[in-house]
Amino acid sequence: MAKILFVITASDHWTLADGTRQPAGFWAEEALGPYAVFKEAGYEIVAATPGGVPPTADALSLSPDFNGGEEGAERMRTALREATELAQPLRIEDVRIEDYAAVFYPGGWGPMEDLPDDAESGKLLTEWLASGKPVSLVCHGPAALLATIGPDGTSPFTGYRLTGLSNAEEKQNGLADRAKWLLQDRLVGELGADYRETEPFAPHIEIDRTLYTGQNPGSATPLAQEVLKALS
Repeated sequence: MAKILFVITASDHWTLADGTRQPAGFWAEEALGPYAVFKEAGYEIVAATPGGVPPTADALSLSPDFNGGEEGAERMRTALREATELAQPLRIEDVRIEDYAAVFYPGGWGPMEDLPDDAESGKLLTEWLASGKPVSLVCHGPAALLATIGPDGTSPFTGYRLTGLSNAEEKQNGLADRAKWLLQDRLVGELGADYRETEPFAPHIEIDRTLYTGQNPGSATPLAQEVLKALS
């Protein structure tokens, strides 16, 4: 059975500019929607995190407020419990790219804490791009691309057309004024990406060669469906 790798943050918080730790982790919808898409298509799911630490789902992403009420929240919690592969991750450095058809990075505020500086994740992304297999990241997940920037300031992803959570969306989330940095700013200013966005929280996907990115939580499932098309 072909496999899809999910690389997920190991952080359960995001440190803000004043040192406050915002409880975080991965955003459940952004992992579980794509998880269901790939599983239904017959793929085996394997997870990896920095250090092999079992990932934490952001409690907000499991709450009624973000799932259309208590019934939706319970469906999300049930889906998380049933996605047992996500709770038993490999260490990123133990991943063998040849074992997988594609890689998917869910978002959430957690990736802003650990993935921009994770050398193993940066190495994995660089090698994955060179492999010609689909590389997919959604919402805050593209923060991981910052770890591919070399000492000379360039990245193999420089110049790629992509998206990720916009400054406008972070402002609506209420944390933009307290953040150390904003994802859109660094993707443009440091990675040298051709960043694209649509209106806040409307589904939006960008595909450039083998790089697949989604702007926000509502883009996660459509993004996985596009990756699936590339694999069929």
